[in-house]
Amino acid sequence: MSERTYRARVDVRLDANVNDPQGNAVRDGLRSLGHEDVGNVRVGKIVELTLRAPDEAAARARVDRMCHELLANPIIESFEIEIEVVEEA
Repeated sequence: MSERTYRARVDVRLDANVNDPQGNAVRDGLRSLGHEDVGNVRVGKIVELTLRAPDEAAARARVDRMCHELLANPIIESFEIEIEVVEEA
């Protein structure tokens, strides 16, 4: 089976029960700029990468492993993975 190139987008966020100092700083900054109606702010990160894999399931499994090994801290963060084909073999 030939491999395809996939684009993966990983959305990483702190779990709801974890304090988000960066989110609090953004909220306070927005409020100081006159946006007093801003409530809770959470800041996350997006990681985009491309990889070669035989199929979407294999690509997703590899990205999931990358998340557990480096891209996210599963103890305090959650993540969502989106996969799309960018090149057919």
